Amino acid sequence: MTSADRRTKAPGLFPARDRAVIAAAAISMLLVQMDWFALNLMLPVIARDFGTPATDLQWLVSGYMLTLGAMMITGGRLADVHGRRRILVSGLVGFAIVSVVCSAAQNVPWLIAGRVVQGVTAALIFPVAVAVVTAYFRDDRQGRAVATVLAFSAIGTALGPFVGGAFAEHVSWRAVFLLNVPFCVVAAVLMLRFVAETRDEQASGGLDIPGVLTIGAGLTGIMLAVDQGARWGWASPATLGCLLGGVALLVVFVRIERRTAEPLLDLALLRNAPFVTVTAAGSVSNVVYCLVAVLSALYLQQARGLSPLESGLVFLALSVGAGAASYWSGRLARQWRPESLMAGGMLLSGLSLYALTWATPLPLYTAIFAVVGVGLGLGWALTNVATQAYVPASRLAAASGLVLTSLVLLGAVAVAVAATVLEAMSGSAAGAASDGPAIEAVLRAAAVLALAGAGALAVLARRHPEVVPA
Repeated sequence: MTSADRRTKAPGLFPARDRAVIAAAAISMLLVQMDWFALNLMLPVIARDFGTPATDLQWLVSGYMLTLGAMMITGGRLADVHGRRRILVSGLVGFAIVSVVCSAAQNVPWLIAGRVVQGVTAALIFPVAVAVVTAYFRDDRQGRAVATVLAFSAIGTALGPFVGGAFAEHVSWRAVFLLNVPFCVVAAVLMLRFVAETRDEQASGGLDIPGVLTIGAGLTGIMLAVDQGARWGWASPATLGCLLGGVALLVVFVRIERRTAEPLLDLALLRNAPFVTVTAAGSVSNVVYCLVAVLSALYLQQARGLSPLESGLVFLALSVGAGAASYWSGRLARQWRPESLMAGGMLLSGLSLYALTWATPLPLYTAIFAVVGVGLGLGWALTNVATQAYVPASRLAAASGLVLTSLVLLGAVAVAVAATVLEAMSGSAAGAASDGPAIEAVLRAAAVLALAGAGALAVLARRHPEVVPA
C-alpha cells in the first residue's frame, strides 16, 4: 500500500511520513513569524549597543516587511513553476545564511541591509509552506493538515515577543538571529527527506519578468507610503508620490497579466466570489490581529510597567489560544462552512477584545487574552484553509502568496493608521506608547471592526451558499 493509499484509506490519521511533512512546513512558518515579532522588543537593546536612537532602527522592521510583502506573490509563482520543495528549501537556506550575517553586523547599515535581504528569503518560505502541504494532502485531511501548519504560524506570532523579551534581558540580540539557523536546518532536512516535488505541470518554466517588476515595485511603493507616511506627512509629496506611483504600477501589472501567456497571477482568482470573500474577511481579521499584537505589547510594557520578559509571558496566552484554534479549525471546517466559522471567530474576537480593554487584574487580562487568541486564530487559519480549497492545484502557491500579501499589506496599513491616531489622541509621539486609555480606545475600535467583519461575512456567506473552486 502506497503512502497515497494510506492517506486515502485512513482519513483523519497521519502516518509518520505525513507528520514529517507537516512538521517541515510548520517549522518554516513558525520561524518566519517568530523572527518577525521577536525583533520588535530587541530594538532598544540594539540601539544601545550601536549608540544610536531606537527610532533610527525602524527599517529593521520596515525593510523586512517591505520586501516580504512585495515578493510573496513572486515567490509563490516561482514555487509553482520551478518546484515548491526546491523554492522552499532555497528560502530556508538563504534565511539561515542571512541570519548569520545579521548576527555578525558591525553597524546599523549592515544590519538593515541584512534584514531587507532576509525579507526576500522569507517570501520564498511563507507562501510556499502552505502550498506544499496542500499539494501533498489531496484528501479530506487537507484542512486539518493546513490548520496544523497555521497553528504553528500563530504560535510563532505570539511567541516572538516572549523570545525577544527573554533574549533582550538575559542573552543577546545577536543570538535571536542565530536561533533561526537550527530551525532552518531541521525544516530543510525534513523537506528534502520526506516531501516529493510538486509544481504546475502546465507551466513552460518561464517567469513573467515584467509582472514581477511591476507588482514588486507597485507593492513596495504602497507599503513605503504606509510605513513612512506618519514621518513624512500623509499629504507630503513623498508619501503621495509613493502611494500614487504604487497604484499606477499595479494598474500596469493587471494590464500585463491580461496579455501574457504565463501570468504571474491568475486574474480569474479575483473573479472567484468565495475566494475574494474569504480573503477580504481574513484580511479584516488579520488587521485586528496585528493591532492586538502591536498595541498590547506597548500597553503591557509602557502603560502597565511590565518587563519585556513578563510581557512575553502574558503573550503566551494569546499564543495558546491562537494555536489551539488554528489546529482545530481544520476539523471544524470538515463539518461547517469555513466562512461561517470565520464569522464566529471574528464575533468571539470582537467581544473578547472589547472585554480585554476593561480588564484590570493581570490574571483576568491574561485569561481574556487567550480567548482573543482563539477568535483571531480561527480567522487566520480558516482564511488559508478555505482559499486553498477554492483554487486549482496548479496555482496553490501563487494563490497563497496573494492571500498573504493582502494580509500583510492591510495589516501594515492598519498599524500605521493606528499609530497616527494614537499619537493624535495622546497629543505627542513620545507619550503615545504609555497612554493606556488611548491604546484601549484604539483596541475598542478594532473590536468594533471585528464585529462588523463578522456580520458582513455572515451576510456574504448567505448570498453565496455554493462553493465553486476556481
